[in-house]
Amino acid sequence: MRGDRPRIIVEEFIAFDSEITLLTVSTKDGILFCAPVGHRQEAGDYRDSWQPAALSEGALMSARHQARKVVEALGGHGIFGVEFFICSEKAIFSELSPRPHDTGLVTLISQFPNEFELHLRAILGLPIPSIELAGPAASAVILADRESTTIAYDGVADALALGAPGRPVDLRIFAKPNALKNRRMGIALARGETTDDAIERAVAAASRVRIRYE
Repeated sequence: MRGDRPRIIVEEFIAFDSEITLLTVSTKDGILFCAPVGHRQEAGDYRDSWQPAALSEGALMSARHQARKVVEALGGHGIFGVEFFICSEKAIFSELSPRPHDTGLVTLISQFPNEFELHLRAILGLPIPSIELAGPAASAVILADRESTTIAYDGVADALALGAPGRPVDLRIFAKPNALKNRRMGIALARGETTDDAIERAVAAASRVRIRYE
């Protein structure tokens, strides 16, 4: 009789307050952190994200400590999207992506350098300037609602018209060759006076972009 023991995976239900992504940059000179990114999930995928996410000092320090340990253990340079469940003062590790993260697309309008430039600079060993927030910002996805191989976009000008001085709105259309139901076809980006304001404006901009199936 073999002495092998069965392996059992035990999962626990966690009632968490929120989810965040802590964009963690591994460089030749050490670890850097972006401001935490909050996000809302639906059907297992992100629908909107915002930065900075409201977080207690204790939860932020816990998330940074865990992210540093995991990223340093993995090795290599670049940006890592480290996700956490937040339960009051606790940050509970969820998962990690060793690349720029979808929820981090908000950094295209929220901070300099954005997550893609940080990833490139870290990999190439280039100097990284101080990571600076431009202000509260959010992203919201533009989703297809059906399959199609011929698509076009209406409402782009209407979406961009929501921008205002100091509160810009921008779009990224991904130029995917075909649409699938619930496939992300682009994102709307917005800055606001608060993160709630930014989320509201990003969602409004995304809703004005209409996918035309030809």
